[in-house]
Amino acid sequence: MTPVTNSIKSLFPIFSNHPALVYLDNAATSQKPKSVIQSVIDYYEKENANVHRGLYKLSSSATTRYEEVRNKVAKLIGASDPNSISFTKGTTESINVVAHGFLKKLLMAGDSVVISGMEHHANLIPWQQVCKEKKALLRIIPVDGDGNLDLSTLDSLLTTNTRLLAITHISNVLGTINPIEEIISCAHKKNIPVLIDAAQSAGHYPIDIKNLDADFLVFSAHKMFGPLGAGVLFSLEKYRNQIEPLNYGGGAIKNVEFDHTEFLEYPHNLEAGTPNISGVIGLGEAIDFIQSLDMKSSILYTNELMIYFKEKLNSLPFVKPFGNPVKSGSIVSFQVKNVHPHDVAGFLGNVNIAVRAGHHCAQPLLESLGVPSTVRVSFAIYNTKEDVDRTISALIDLKKFWS
Repeated sequence: MTPVTNSIKSLFPIFSNHPALVYLDNAATSQKPKSVIQSVIDYYEKENANVHRGLYKLSSSATTRYEEVRNKVAKLIGASDPNSISFTKGTTESINVVAHGFLKKLLMAGDSVVISGMEHHANLIPWQQVCKEKKALLRIIPVDGDGNLDLSTLDSLLTTNTRLLAITHISNVLGTINPIEEIISCAHKKNIPVLIDAAQSAGHYPIDIKNLDADFLVFSAHKMFGPLGAGVLFSLEKYRNQIEPLNYGGGAIKNVEFDHTEFLEYPHNLEAGTPNISGVIGLGEAIDFIQSLDMKSSILYTNELMIYFKEKLNSLPFVKPFGNPVKSGSIVSFQVKNVHPHDVAGFLGNVNIAVRAGHHCAQPLLESLGVPSTVRVSFAIYNTKEDVDRTISALIDLKKFWS
């Protein structure tokens, strides 16, 4: 196991190419280690061929590499069956597959779907649109002023007409780590399936799907040191034959006639067309990288950075942080008084500090906090206390400049 140290930055080429960069936008996408980048290059330079279709060595090798990643993903999340893993373009597509390929045909007028008030738009809009189409209700678990879910409402929100509960593991705005075990248990007592959005947690926090007992779990490679454009949908076996494809085409079929098509079984029925082979291979390499680390040490390290940053931030009288959840990941949102978040991000960007500003694809959550936008800082294992100190110093300079 590789310990988390400041020298881990040397494994990420972005920092040798941009030595002055302070990258604090990890909730949007993480940087990629050399091993992941090299795996994608090697595929195109040495192994490029389509999967599942060729009877020659390159194609067979590509197919083997691609399918091996299902095993790696399954092992990462504690799934016993690699065929529980379907590859998608990312979290958003995975959620849309469940919304349109599974839920929509079950929904009737008056039924409900339950989500929380802190969901990313990707885990809100698909359910919203399906509910509108089927005249069903979208019901919301409220968020309190500290950024915690008000679970006292959950039992009453989950009724005999609730067809699905979809919940984020970690808020991409406030860093709230939700008690998903408790939430899943509550839903399952009423036989309601649960989808977990693990976009901010997969690869960074331990996930054991057997202990969680989640029915669906979704995440993206690019937020866990992998390539863009590759994602995962995990499904329990009892639901797999109920999920219809979002896309139709070659590679997902057993037999095609002009008036009838017979599809492959899950997960291959959801992977029509040529997949993002290099992205999936890169995801596999990212999992190897993650498993070479000590995850417990990684969590402690990034939490220490988050706490250190919050302490420094709280010492600045012109800064207003948002959220104080009971359990938090390494994400912090704040505003600088009398300075628009976009101006803050622009000022920091001019001194090579990368942060995110806006509503973070969680507009209803920001509205509930009474603000249109915030500045967001999110940490990863390659960040350092020096990064925090530079950011705090830049915020002080910003306030002087704006005064």
